[in-house]
Amino acid sequence: MKKVIALCGPTATGKSELAVELALRFNGEVINFDSQQFYRGLDIGTAKPTEEEKRGVPHHLYSILSPDEEMNAGKFIKLVDPVVEDVWERGRVPILVGGTGLYLRAFEYGLFEVIVPQEIRERVRAMVRENLAFAYEELKRLDPEYAKKVSPKDFVRISRALEVCLATGKPFSEFHKNHSFALAKPRYLILKIGLILEREKLYNKINKRVLEMINRGWVDEVKKLLDMGYSPSAKAFKAIGYRHIISYLKGEISLDTAIKLIQRDTRRYAKRQITWFKKEKNIHWFRPEEREKIFTLVESFLKDR
Repeated sequence: MKKVIALCGPTATGKSELAVELALRFNGEVINFDSQQFYRGLDIGTAKPTEEEKRGVPHHLYSILSPDEEMNAGKFIKLVDPVVEDVWERGRVPILVGGTGLYLRAFEYGLFEVIVPQEIRERVRAMVRENLAFAYEELKRLDPEYAKKVSPKDFVRISRALEVCLATGKPFSEFHKNHSFALAKPRYLILKIGLILEREKLYNKINKRVLEMINRGWVDEVKKLLDMGYSPSAKAFKAIGYRHIISYLKGEISLDTAIKLIQRDTRRYAKRQITWFKKEKNIHWFRPEEREKIFTLVESFLKDR
């Protein structure tokens, strides 16, 4: 089974920097699994590594989608598997890095695939967009078991479940049971390394980084994308902070208010990431400064590969 390293954990803990260090030390290449960094033009606001920060290390799956394209776990698997295979065939180590927990879990265990006709997909999207409460009631009718597990406000899961129900005529929960991550076998041998900071330090770092992003030109980045013709409702603008900057550019809120809202939302996102990854199996947790311990663990993992 092919060995892969995966760096995970909450935002602002230095995962991208560590990924480069590991790549330089262990002949690796970096592969993105952060849902926000797939999009072209969203650089400053997603903390995408700059060319200088990459230090000559090959980076994959960054800036591969236009802001109006959709990204999901299934699409990620189709993109990432050939990259991992190519890196391994060239005798190098794949180093995945990101904060999107579902993508890492899907990479490790795979996903069940259901082909949803475009007509059904568009019908469900229209239903969810126009009346989310009605869509949730429809899910309760078609699949009451799964509806109990989903928040009435979770448009992503409601949409996906409805699409599968309507496309197959079977409850989404049936597919969910038959492809439980808890029962699935790993597709790769993965060393999962999590970076973590004390809550107060993490929140202070997040607040500071948002200010740094603004000073580096985040507002101009968003303005440029809008001037290129991308709609404020484009898929990519769901990334944290972008809608608040758009509100500022529209004159709806002040820049100071936008900054405070971005800091708040990023802190909340980090909390959700911590909750997700703490539930994951076999993650080795370290503080960012514990480099030597991390290097020793990686060296041991890669022996006899």
